Amino acid sequence: MTLTTITNTLTAGSKTVTSTGAASTANTAQTLAETEARFYKLLVAQMQNQDPMNPLDNAQMTSQIAQMNTVSGINQLNTSVQSLASTLQGSQAMQAASLLGRNVLVEGKSLQLSQGQGSFGANFAKAVDSADLTIKDSAGKTVRTVALGAQPAGLQNYTWDGATDGGQMAVDGAYTFDMQASQNAQPVTATTLSSGLVQSIAMTASGLTLNLAGIGNVVFSQLQQVR
Repeated sequence: MTLTTITNTLTAGSKTVTSTGAASTANTAQTLAETEARFYKLLVAQMQNQDPMNPLDNAQMTSQIAQMNTVSGINQLNTSVQSLASTLQGSQAMQAASLLGRNVLVEGKSLQLSQGQGSFGANFAKAVDSADLTIKDSAGKTVRTVALGAQPAGLQNYTWDGATDGGQMAVDGAYTFDMQASQNAQPVTATTLSSGLVQSIAMTASGLTLNLAGIGNVVFSQLQQVR
């Protein structure tokens, strides 16, 4: 079995932002405009019909106007944020479209062996002097264990050539793997990363979602690396 570390390519990962939609924004703006119109109409009527012996309090009137302006300003800010969110979402969709047919790494323990080759990765919280890999079949039986030795900090890529501990070749299919790492005999977090082919892209309630072969649906922001 040959396990090789591959130079990292492109790290991908961005926050998914959702928006409420143009119709909702338009309705909100219309409602606020109507509220403002009613407010100022009532204010003018109140000024016109005020008691000369007990005129309106300037401080109170100023406070009411300031409150209305604050509401208006917040709505304008919300509109701007929603517009920005839509722009970012569109940019993400274009970015994701270029991923169709490519392999990406996401957090997980699944490993697909195809034509005697299986790709996966691990992200080490810091450099380690010991890293041990364990690969199991779909029944949970250990088929391969490898002492990888020292590994640098960060994301590392690996390939499995399908060889088992018994010297045979594993059949193509679904496997799982785990990584145990340590530095000076102290455990170090090693996040396991599964490799999957991007088959389709969809907009869902969770945001931009990718469908990966052998893994399923994952949110765009979960991508660790594009290969």
